[in-house]
Amino acid sequence: MDVLLDLLNSRPLINGEEQDALGDPAEGRRWARERGGDGSLAELTSLREARDALQDVVRGNSSPAVLGPLLEGVHQIPEISSNGLRWAVSSPPHARLAVEAVLAWAAAEERMPGRLRPCANAECRLFLLDRSRANRARWCSMAVCGNREKARRHYERTR
Repeated sequence: MDVLLDLLNSRPLINGEEQDALGDPAEGRRWARERGGDGSLAELTSLREARDALQDVVRGNSSPAVLGPLLEGVHQIPEISSNGLRWAVSSPPHARLAVEAVLAWAAAEERMPGRLRPCANAECRLFLLDRSRANRARWCSMAVCGNREKARRHYERTR
């Protein structure tokens, strides 16, 4: 799940300006390597495509079908060990991180439907995975976005 949220949140707005962790090749290589990738230009291209498609799907702007092309060349291979059967995923090397993110999205949708969502702050582009019991988390960070929204509402009420 970490690679999914990291990828979804790799293009935040900071002080009103978009920052893209995958936009600059040197920064993108570092980002990919920190998450187990090789940092190749092909990998960065694959990650950007996956990020844009996943953001559109999570926001409800696109159907999950747009993720299909990201899974081309991906296969599951059974591995039998003393612990039983396990399925290993085989993908083109440059697409491995992007495929992991798509599979993490699918797992989140299956195990925790509706809990992966964009932050409710209109001025924020981050995403959150709501792990609360009540499934009522709205902001990526209560200290930042939640506080700003509550302060804004309080100001409007008292004005």
